Amino acid sequence: MGKFIRLKKGFDINLAGKAAIKFGNADHPETCVIKPDDFHGIYMPKVMVKEGDQVKAGTPLFHDKKNEKIVFTAPVSGEVVEIKRGEKRKLIEVKILADKTVESLSFNKYSVSDLASLSREKAQTQLLESGVWLNLVERPYGIVANPEHTPKSIFVSAFDSHPLAPDFSFIYKGNEHYFQAGVDVLKKLTSGAVHVNVHSEKEISPVFSQVKGAELNKFSGPHPSGCVGVQIHHIDPINKGDVVWTINPFGVIQIGKLFLQGIVDASKVIAVAGSEVTESQYYKTYTGASVKPLLKNNLKQEHVRVISGNVLTGTSIGKEGHLGFYDQMISVIPEGDYHEFLGWITPSTKKLSFQRSFGLLSFLSRGKEVVLDSNTHGEPRAFVQSGVFEKVVPMDVLPTHLIKAIMAEDYDEMEALGIYEVIEEDLALCEFVDVSKHPVQQIVREGIDLLANA
Repeated sequence: MGKFIRLKKGFDINLAGKAAIKFGNADHPETCVIKPDDFHGIYMPKVMVKEGDQVKAGTPLFHDKKNEKIVFTAPVSGEVVEIKRGEKRKLIEVKILADKTVESLSFNKYSVSDLASLSREKAQTQLLESGVWLNLVERPYGIVANPEHTPKSIFVSAFDSHPLAPDFSFIYKGNEHYFQAGVDVLKKLTSGAVHVNVHSEKEISPVFSQVKGAELNKFSGPHPSGCVGVQIHHIDPINKGDVVWTINPFGVIQIGKLFLQGIVDASKVIAVAGSEVTESQYYKTYTGASVKPLLKNNLKQEHVRVISGNVLTGTSIGKEGHLGFYDQMISVIPEGDYHEFLGWITPSTKKLSFQRSFGLLSFLSRGKEVVLDSNTHGEPRAFVQSGVFEKVVPMDVLPTHLIKAIMAEDYDEMEALGIYEVIEEDLALCEFVDVSKHPVQQIVREGIDLLANA
């Protein structure tokens, strides 16, 4: 029997430019990349291919030196055209010139009845060898799941509450069969339950509502209700020594396709949204694909910030960049590289503020669609304890004290204040509402890395 959780704390950022429920046409992506920086917990990846090699979807490109079982595979077939390295030969990305028709390596195929008797060892081996394992993220720390661990539960957030988030009912329509197969495989990997979490006030797709063998939990409330860390906190909290795995719906479906079809299928539907997009809509593409075809003749102006992911937690990639491994959308907003004289004090209905920072007019504009740029409207300054962080974090943690403990590198305090329960996205709203302009997400990751490497 699933649970119903009502959350009151949080804040919805209603940006202009949400994707219309329709498909756009775009050229086949010319290149796809896999970037080690998309994954946390990877130690010195070792390249297994060279430039000029021909690969298929599922061909190993590099592996983790610390755990050679964790393999990073090609999302498409084609030619390896660049192995890009940075300082001290750090691997930046492996770029593939994509074939027009994608071919995949063949893996073992199973019928639905076969999955019932599938062993954990066989399931884990196929997931690792195919690279589909990378969809599994381990809490605490938010790292690629360790195959030597057995999680006490696995969580799937079946809705997204971030700004301009894609409609999961639309992008996963027709994948009921594969999602169910993916859940059946995930059940082999945990000693506990597989939790599928939906929003009680939004349309629930049959992909999720009809799933069997999983706990269907319902959440209500503003962002960050869709963040899986918040959901774990209210259903099966993480204590020191606990391990919980998370995976997004795309990853579950990809697992289902791997076992039912015997292929690595990295094709996905993503939203291209934002105030600076001419046609905000959905496109079919691939994991790691170039965003250039999606933005061609589709921008209102050239001076924009292109983000892989959402505006709170995504990565700026530029107009020539590539889609991140875990991302399901591209956000395009105006660039904010300008100085506005007395901008913080000028009354305006065009600025959004959680508090009345820009005057009463901005406070009254809550709930309306707004156009925001990347300007922070201020520089970093002394840490101000305003109590606002606690108003946007629906968890039993003290975010202000936790962040200060991380900055002081106080290990005991970090543990006592709940760092095992959070990663960057869970506290991203703190960065948005922070009057001190601190890089809260960066600070949280630094604290996590300190504990993980202690």
